[in-house]
Amino acid sequence: MAMDQVTLRSDTVLSDVHLLLPNTRHLMTRLNSVGQPVFVSKFKILWAEEVKSETCEGRSPKEEEVVVEHHLLDDDGVEHHLLDDDGVEHHFLDDDGEEHHLLDDDGEEHHLLDDDGDLDVTRRPVNVAPDREGVHPAILSLSAEVTGDEDDEVEEEACLKDVIRIEHTMATMLEDVGKQVWRGALLLSDFILSHRAMFQGATVLELGAGTGLASIVMASVAKMVYCTDVGEDLLSMCQRNVSLNKRFIDPAAEHEVKVRHLDWTADDFPPDVDSQFGWSGDEVAQLHDDATFLMAADVCYDDDLTDALFRTLYRITSNLHHPSTAYFCIEKRLNFTLRHMDVSCEAYDHFHHRLQQLASLSDGKTRFVVARLPCSFPQVFQYERVDQLEIWKVSASPL
Repeated sequence: MAMDQVTLRSDTVLSDVHLLLPNTRHLMTRLNSVGQPVFVSKFKILWAEEVKSETCEGRSPKEEEVVVEHHLLDDDGVEHHLLDDDGVEHHFLDDDGEEHHLLDDDGEEHHLLDDDGDLDVTRRPVNVAPDREGVHPAILSLSAEVTGDEDDEVEEEACLKDVIRIEHTMATMLEDVGKQVWRGALLLSDFILSHRAMFQGATVLELGAGTGLASIVMASVAKMVYCTDVGEDLLSMCQRNVSLNKRFIDPAAEHEVKVRHLDWTADDFPPDVDSQFGWSGDEVAQLHDDATFLMAADVCYDDDLTDALFRTLYRITSNLHHPSTAYFCIEKRLNFTLRHMDVSCEAYDHFHHRLQQLASLSDGKTRFVVARLPCSFPQVFQYERVDQLEIWKVSASPL
């Protein structure tokens, strides 16, 4: 069964996935335990072709290698580097592959100029010999549309390393927004894949993981990822997503994702032995002994929950046995409010206020350093990287 439209109400929160692809037919797979339609979407990593082939063969892509450089050579071995209009670089190579420059009769370097004095660049011949292969720049392919045909999975069998399949809802009430996919999770996933070496072999805790997209991406490089949130229905969806992407996680490399319940309003990790999402004593000890990274994406939309998030962050980082770093991805959502009679972003303002408080905290136990990072790393997922998306780094060191 496929659905093109979602019925909206005045209090409905709409998924970024639907906003990005409003005319795409998303496959509805089932109804969850509370009667919400659950869809599956494919998130394709836009590797350059050479990097993609390495990944398909089981090798990790090189750090930040997402563009393949091509050199254009004409029949005489002239190499052309295509730059902008104000700076075209032009090199000549001889038969031995060595670079030489055109010199005039006086032995001075000669530049080819047209009648107006502009640099005249030799162009590649239009009629290329039929026995020569054409040279084309690498173009990143956008993800294929999600169709209602489950046989599409066959085309992924050759290389599932660049496709992540996520079950999610399209529209929910505010309290269920964790079941949707948001741009903050995609930005965080971009950051992870652009800094693979930093997270290699690490133990990582994600707070408010939602559908688990960022945890799944992190598990492709980290050794252990604790993917946490609240609610049996949401955690079950997250566990299904982990199972759907086992090949991406690469269990052969002994990488693992554990979906666990973690309520920010509670005081500790719940040791619920009757739930598959409860913590064991060994897991809590392993987290405290080995964890060096925490992360969260688009989790600050309610002031009370934001306060609980920072209390949880302080409590956990203070109990870790190593210095740790937390990364927060957040989108500033501007709204017109009657209280201010102006456009404001109250949820973001409260989040930023809590960051400042954390940076100025002096408790004699832990020192926190807060910094906003530039979003200049490569984009490898298909979404709109708007200016309102931000990533913050919080470093915690015991005193």
